[in-house]
Amino acid sequence: MFKKERQAYILKEITEHQKVISADISQKMNVSEDTIRRDLQELANKGKLLKVHGGALSLTYTEAVTPGPGEETTHPETQQTLPEKIIAQKAAQLIHRGMFVMTSGGTTASQLARTLPEDLKATIISGSIQAIVEFTRHPSIEVIIIGDKVSKNGKLTVGSEAIAKIKQIKADICLLDIQAIDVQYGLSEADWEIAQIKKAMIENSQKVIGLCRAERINQVRPVQLCPITALDTLITEQDPAQELFRPYAAAGLGIL
Repeated sequence: MFKKERQAYILKEITEHQKVISADISQKMNVSEDTIRRDLQELANKGKLLKVHGGALSLTYTEAVTPGPGEETTHPETQQTLPEKIIAQKAAQLIHRGMFVMTSGGTTASQLARTLPEDLKATIISGSIQAIVEFTRHPSIEVIIIGDKVSKNGKLTVGSEAIAKIKQIKADICLLDIQAIDVQYGLSEADWEIAQIKKAMIENSQKVIGLCRAERINQVRPVQLCPITALDTLITEQDPAQELFRPYAAAGLGIL
């Protein structure tokens, strides 16, 4: 069976049952579980489903998965966290051994900490309280904390000391949580202090990867952050081939 046929069958099963179990699918198709896992990962990267331990879930999944023999129980995610988990899975592909990675935090950064392979050695630079807690649980990730006062709105350290520390580092990539993005207005924020932190991260990173839920596309907030050309890549939970992303691709952004 060709890859397109396998993936079409997987999506059909997802549509009908809201979930698939890798072992069951591999038996039905008479292919290895490794092949099915690769198919599931590719479909997850395209925003078609959510890959979980032992299989995959529909993006609208609302019930618990019944585990197969020897499998761990999979706990359902709320529909609010599903997009962040998909974005995190895509972003994880861009992080390689030895990298210094700045992150502005948010739910997606916390999901990313749980997504990275346990043997991946990299350094995370962040002032996000939530992200720091999650990344310190990773066995191979080093964490550099950007210190100063904490913004109660964003649970993120802000202020001159935090900015000064960011300027001492040249990160390989910045994973930037985007609150609003528009082709003409660029990236924008509701909080002035958080915007200054993100500006410093952008200026002190070789590549900037925007992490953005699709609902924030073509939106504007009061504080302008930077033009969209400051981004190298935009990652959302949706299929990058959608019409919604064409103006951004035309502006030179990579879309994942």
